[in-house]
Amino acid sequence: WVQEEAPDVLCLQETKCGVSAVPPEIRALPGLPHQFWASAEGRPGYSGVGLLAKTEPLNVTYGIGDPEHDADGRVVTAEFPSLFVVCAYVPNAGRGLVRLEPRMRFDAAFLEFLRRLDAQKPVLLCGDLNVAHAEIDLCHPRANRANPGFTPQEREGFTRLLGAGFVDSFRHLYPEARGAFTFWTYLGGARARNVGWRLDYAVVSQRLLGSLCDSKIRSTVAGSDHCPITALLAV
Repeated sequence: WVQEEAPDVLCLQETKCGVSAVPPEIRALPGLPHQFWASAEGRPGYSGVGLLAKTEPLNVTYGIGDPEHDADGRVVTAEFPSLFVVCAYVPNAGRGLVRLEPRMRFDAAFLEFLRRLDAQKPVLLCGDLNVAHAEIDLCHPRANRANPGFTPQEREGFTRLLGAGFVDSFRHLYPEARGAFTFWTYLGGARARNVGWRLDYAVVSQRLLGSLCDSKIRSTVAGSDHCPITALLAV
């Protein structure tokens, strides 16, 4: 699928492996020689992200400058001539919302990080943001109001991101699209019935909207409980 899609930049989340454990078939992906991996310090099999690029970035940074969260290996940022690409795996609030408070602290720190980048050049944020922003973004909103990914606090965090000059590219282009999900639990045949959530986003700085060509959900691509998404920009 990656070879067919032929992305300029490929962002992976929840990789659950350190640099030394990246499979050789990923290392050898044709057309993506520049690879940058972040993993959780001292916690193999937890979190982790990867950013793979066709052309070498000008600069690459890890984390968001917040010691509470940077040890989890959740963010890699690559600077290119015309924009920053941020690959992010946002923390889950946890069963019973036991990690909601740390999640909200992450959201606040992450927003400040994105604002600092945006002050330098436009930003494309790609990743599993672990929130369904609006009722249209999940199959059963009423039943999930107190569940991780759809609490008022998490949804408000995403609203603040949009209010800071960023745009949900898919919803900008397809404001009324229903059943457009990127995650389905493995339980109960959820994917076959399209009982899902839209948790994965391509978020862009507002001034990139003129360069936004499309934002696609590749829902037929199997291999995970999430499906890939593709942002197409003329930059």
